[in-house]
Amino acid sequence: MAPVQRQLIIGGEFRDAATGRRTTDTDPRTGEVFATVAAASVSDVTEAVDAAAASFEEWSRTGAPRRREILLRAADLLTQRTEQAVELMAGEVGGTRPWAMFNAELAADILREAAAATTGPRGEVLTSSDPDEWSFALRQPAGVVAAFAPWNAPLILGTRSFAVALAMGNTVVLKPSEQAPLTAGLWLAEVLREAGLPDGVLNVITNDSADGAEIGNALIADRRVRRVNFTGSTEVGRSIGIEAARHLKPAVLELGGKNSVLVLDDADPDYAVDAVAFGAFMNAGQICMSADRVLVPEAMRAEFTDRLGKKVAELPFGDPRDPNTVIGPVIDEAAARRIASLVDDALAGGAVAHCGGQAPEGAMYRPTVLSEVTPEQRIYSEEIFGPVTTVLGYESVEEAIGIVNDTPYGLTGGVITADTRKGWEIARRVETGIFHINDQSIGDQPQAPFGGVKDSGFGHFGGRSGVEAFTDTRWVTFRERQARYPF
Repeated sequence: MAPVQRQLIIGGEFRDAATGRRTTDTDPRTGEVFATVAAASVSDVTEAVDAAAASFEEWSRTGAPRRREILLRAADLLTQRTEQAVELMAGEVGGTRPWAMFNAELAADILREAAAATTGPRGEVLTSSDPDEWSFALRQPAGVVAAFAPWNAPLILGTRSFAVALAMGNTVVLKPSEQAPLTAGLWLAEVLREAGLPDGVLNVITNDSADGAEIGNALIADRRVRRVNFTGSTEVGRSIGIEAARHLKPAVLELGGKNSVLVLDDADPDYAVDAVAFGAFMNAGQICMSADRVLVPEAMRAEFTDRLGKKVAELPFGDPRDPNTVIGPVIDEAAARRIASLVDDALAGGAVAHCGGQAPEGAMYRPTVLSEVTPEQRIYSEEIFGPVTTVLGYESVEEAIGIVNDTPYGLTGGVITADTRKGWEIARRVETGIFHINDQSIGDQPQAPFGGVKDSGFGHFGGRSGVEAFTDTRWVTFRERQARYPF
């Protein structure tokens, strides 16, 4: 099959990069070119911001019912095109059918939740110290938003990068990951365009990976860009945050995690094994919320690890286009080699593999469960972001909580227990932005505030927090009677 060909989307037009350059997008499973896309230059970034800025006034004044109508229509179109999304994600990022279907479903729900936000409260009446004066705090759209979307959950995170921003009346320039320019950007923009989104409201620039920092910095530096949002690695997110701070621009950063699931001694062992297997190996562990560490009472550790290893070893592994596949490839060969280096370092340091642990084959890395992991091994503290999890023993819940918090990250976690009271006590003490009682670490709902603490980022998507992130608060007063002045 010939590679897909795509251009930039600027001001409602499909156009080549100003330089004429193009870049390739590779199928992780086969290594073949899946698509070629335009490789934007800084001048293309400027034109995209031009289009977004020119469209802002009209879009920001568009009535809430019309904005809601467009977003709801886009959600319906996305749902109708789920099979197309499944095919696209398999070829572009190696996504399995269940993962792609979940992406399409949640992305549609994000659009619906954003549509609902269009008619929510946009301010409040304040108490004034002068009885002749009315005082208001009003929320208004901020302006042009620079949105950066990653590859690992391209439909979910691509949609989340712009949905609430558009709902609030902002315009957007979206830069999707170089490894998912279609699913995290161009395809979604085409859906919104068909739903009736006016030209210039959502613009998409794609780029060669070698130009990523230059393109991103140029977008953030443009004085007309008033908000920045980024989802991705902590390393890149830190540089995005620094660049945004240099230009005094608020940024929402959703970054990496070193997430733990605690299994208490009262947990149902079958449920605990199933929950951990899902939390660690969904999308080949390439989710910021994936369970890198499983903490189990020392007395249960051997049996639990054996059962988990046997279950994981039997999970269907292979071609993401096979509807029965549970674990497909990681994003590319470089990622597979990085994951393998973490596992090899752990094995050399005395860790034990209960399944997997073999050398990668291209971008394919077999799911792996490790025990006997120690703090001296890199895998103990580094984010894995692949189909590997580690099982650690603990003697007391106090010790387990200390292990959960012993990381620079603070995104999510979970505890498996039959005692809700114990779960609540643990939830209050762990240092994470998200925590699930009697569940594993992965969970995402569009109406909930999503975000981490510590090196997992700051700011939130979703819920009221999402509305606040993409609006400015203004204080406005008006007087019923003329004021008196001292001179």
